[in-house]
Amino acid sequence: MRGPLFFAGTEDQRLADLHSAFANADTQMLMCLRGGYGSNYLLGSLDLELIRSHPKPFFAYSDLTGVQLRLLDLLGLPAFHGPMLAADFAISNGVHLDSFNAALAGRPYSVGAAEGMRVMKSGVARGTLYGGCLSILVALLGTPWEPATEDKLLFLEDTGAKPYQIDRMLWQLRNAGKLRGVRGIIFGEMLECRSPGAAPELLEQTILRALEDFDGPIAFGLRSGHVSTGNVTLTLGVEAELRANDEATLQLLEPAVML
Repeated sequence: MRGPLFFAGTEDQRLADLHSAFANADTQMLMCLRGGYGSNYLLGSLDLELIRSHPKPFFAYSDLTGVQLRLLDLLGLPAFHGPMLAADFAISNGVHLDSFNAALAGRPYSVGAAEGMRVMKSGVARGTLYGGCLSILVALLGTPWEPATEDKLLFLEDTGAKPYQIDRMLWQLRNAGKLRGVRGIIFGEMLECRSPGAAPELLEQTILRALEDFDGPIAFGLRSGHVSTGNVTLTLGVEAELRANDEATLQLLEPAVML
């Protein structure tokens, strides 16, 4: 079903599909086909009691960040920020299988330089892993579904945003108080977040300037969400530790699910 406008069905149709997937006794996990705009319209109508009664791993990223964080914040349902069927499993080398399998098996796991991470600001921090698509987090500010970032290790990623737009979004998070109490920040690959003709290092310089007053460690480059290859699964809602010294590593310290 397509439409109206640029939506993949009406709000009621899309909401019914999501609720049906959670309630289906034959379904062990949910994985979205792809991202795309429109899940913000579902946030006020989610049947939280139905989902609470049928908790399942929910794999998504991009536009689905809002739904994932809503279920995490209100139900404690861990969010699997990781590969989707059409966007990642359908392409060669689209999925980082080690993290995907570990997350589903309930094994603690770590990611680091091999998954693109590098140090931007040194330090060590521990907290609940949280976050997702930066532009979606910013879009939720001032709504009933604002992200709950305090005491978190914050993962931020996006695609196609120019450095000045990244600066603007970080400025907004900071001035909305959403970096207050954040213990560490991990940026994603930030795919195609470049300005034509600008120096390659402009994005990282922009991030460091925008976060110059941030006290915790900062890492950059973790391939999860919008990525060029090997989409890493991050389990949001579990205790994790960021170590940014000679190398950057993110250790997920507890399991979220056992299938």
